[in-house]
Amino acid sequence: MIVQAVKWIGDVDGFLQLIDQRKLPAECVKLRCRDVEQLYDAIKTLAVRGAPALGVSAAYGLVLAMQKLSADSNLKQGLDVLAKAGQLLASSRPTAVNLFWALDRVRLCAEKFIATKPTLSEVEGPSTKLQELRSAVLAEANAIYQEDVDMCRRIGQNGEKFIKQGAGILTHCNAGALATAGQGTALSVMFEAHKKGRKFKVYADETRPLLQGARLTAWELKHAGINVVIICDNMAGWLMKRGHISAVITGADRIAANGDAANKIGTYSLSILAREHGIPFYIAAPSSTFDLSIKSGAEIPIEERTADEVRFFEDKRIAPDDVDIYNPAFDVTEARDITAIITERGVIEKPNARKIAEHLQ
Repeated sequence: MIVQAVKWIGDVDGFLQLIDQRKLPAECVKLRCRDVEQLYDAIKTLAVRGAPALGVSAAYGLVLAMQKLSADSNLKQGLDVLAKAGQLLASSRPTAVNLFWALDRVRLCAEKFIATKPTLSEVEGPSTKLQELRSAVLAEANAIYQEDVDMCRRIGQNGEKFIKQGAGILTHCNAGALATAGQGTALSVMFEAHKKGRKFKVYADETRPLLQGARLTAWELKHAGINVVIICDNMAGWLMKRGHISAVITGADRIAANGDAANKIGTYSLSILAREHGIPFYIAAPSSTFDLSIKSGAEIPIEERTADEVRFFEDKRIAPDDVDIYNPAFDVTEARDITAIITERGVIEKPNARKIAEHLQ
């Protein structure tokens, strides 16, 4: 792992340290989030991004929320604070299901803690129980963090076989260490193949409009010693036709029950191009990215972001101010165009609803 994008510093009164991805690759700046509102802003403005990293960050956000409770607060007030903070964080970005999964998991942990605690003894007061609850919330957030680190490694180990010696791999957006608590999902596959001594070249789409591929993916791969070439998004089809691409590997932000997968805008186009050129298309994502409550990709909510992300490049205007802008952050690749989904549990080849349900049992 070349970077640690998300890290909790201290005990229950600590803070969440994030690499500010808005500043990369020019400088590596670390943010110290000390309250939920600051974390909400960091998520909303993409200082932290990537579905697994959002889940881990949200879990620690609930630890931050409980720091605002006074010493004489009771357990019910603790649950109320968790609920309010969870609602705020859940409103930050609608597509990445890991964020909601982590918030629900920490909340359920807190509810279970309270339900299993005996009546206060004569030597215990509300403050003692509240401290225990805060410790339980932090422990659950830490567990989510460690599971993410382990998950990333296993995804890489399960998928590295798909990268052959001398291969050309195309990836889109960023699904590396900067998008997780560990070494990434799609990039983890590349890191593990690299550890095996395999030589290959990665073509990283720049990923308009915020250039996560050019700014983040290329930065990670370069520092890992992997041969990486940045291309404009509209060059991928031509590289496929010229025989430079052996496989496409991307991450995902939400996967429906039937295997349709939402990822950064532009991924759908790559899946069609890959199908046309007979190139395998792989999704690398953790089990927590599956949303079995959604039958197909048609039901996945697609986040629309501000027009200024398209209208400006940094502070320079690149489009007229009187022209309408459409800026969806994600699109959906249909399961029929996905060769396999690589998870920490194994590989789902030619994914469909039955195979996914069996895989997640």
